[in-house]
Amino acid sequence: MQSEIAQGRNVVVVGTQWGDEGKGKVVDWLTDHAQGVVRFQGGHNAGHTLVINGVKTALQLIPSGIMRAGVACYIGNGVVIDPTHLLLEIERLEKAGVEVRSRLFISESCPLILPFHVEVDKAREALRESSGAGKIGTTGKGIGPAYEDKVARRALRVQDLKHPERFAKKLHELLELHNFALTSYLQASALEFQPIFDQAMKMAEVIKPMMADVGYLIHKAHLAGANILFEGAQGTLLDIDHGTYPYVTSSNCVAGNAAAGAGVGPQMLHYMLGITKAYTTRVGSGPFPTELDWEQPGTVGHHLSIVGQERGTVTGRARRCGWLDAAALKRSIIINGITGLCITKLDVLDGLAEIKMCVGYDLTGRQLDILPLDADEIAACQPVFETFPGWTEKTYGITDWAELPLNARRYLERIKELTGAPIDMVSTGPGREHTILLRHPYQSN
Repeated sequence: MQSEIAQGRNVVVVGTQWGDEGKGKVVDWLTDHAQGVVRFQGGHNAGHTLVINGVKTALQLIPSGIMRAGVACYIGNGVVIDPTHLLLEIERLEKAGVEVRSRLFISESCPLILPFHVEVDKAREALRESSGAGKIGTTGKGIGPAYEDKVARRALRVQDLKHPERFAKKLHELLELHNFALTSYLQASALEFQPIFDQAMKMAEVIKPMMADVGYLIHKAHLAGANILFEGAQGTLLDIDHGTYPYVTSSNCVAGNAAAGAGVGPQMLHYMLGITKAYTTRVGSGPFPTELDWEQPGTVGHHLSIVGQERGTVTGRARRCGWLDAAALKRSIIINGITGLCITKLDVLDGLAEIKMCVGYDLTGRQLDILPLDADEIAACQPVFETFPGWTEKTYGITDWAELPLNARRYLERIKELTGAPIDMVSTGPGREHTILLRHPYQSN
């Protein structure tokens, strides 16, 4: 074992709202100080948009560190992988001149998303809608059904791609199960074995060189002095255990899962950076106490939607928009053990005459200062707002805290007061350079 002095410092980046907080830009910015980036949960239902030298790049499965030359990228065991999508994403990056395959390491323990998972996902949502039960709001990418197979201990995993006979046997059993559900309950068509098997074996030859014991590789890199960045997908309020259940994703999005989802010990997680949009958005169904009318031109909600370019990276769906919910943010900070916050998209608030922030709720006469755990109670909450004067000056591109308008600084300072978490970074635009740094996650004590 090497001395502790040689060991690297590791940062976990998580979303503190319902996802779409701008994590990709922040991860990309931080990888200037990291030698490895780890994706530890979710699948290609999440997307990160990076703007580098004015060029947009959308990543869904591959860690954001891939855009930095020489940075190792790890897909941890907590991620579910659609091999078809993975290879398409690699191909797209390579066409853009990004070297991928020598720097991408994929855990052999990752469950696979296969075509029947996608069909089950879509058919379930269609059935919920037709029955009047209401959609959950999934992306239809097969994420949930793949996680179900993992928990039921029947999943096909990346390592199975190395063993054609074993893969075929498990595929027969799994396909029989899902075809029964598709035809007998979900009123959909069955899928055939051979096309799925043939395609998987073809993709296996490309994926095999990237298979790795990811947890052990991260461990060795850490001992050698490498700084590692753990990159979460979605956001805390979409966490399967701690989010607005059942309107959640199928994995744990919180900082604590970085250890389990990457195959390392929790002692390797040193700093938890919570990414928080200066307002709040949500894609899909579920309660949203501070939601505004974001479809009507001329409204504040429409301003947030248009100026913030609020459309999902993966689905293209319009994001629902509302004021910042500090009471929900407080719960996220507690769950994640947040060390510091990064406030993103502050510039979207430029020009508003007044800005509101939810500081608590009225729930049938009860006063709450933190988001409830029950989705029905959340839906019944009436937000209690504080109102702040806006600012006419532009914050876009500002890189110095002292140059922010006074009212913008007061707004940010109130977030700190209400949540108890320091603001260590502020993002004032989509580019790497549009960042105010107050305390560096890789250099702070």
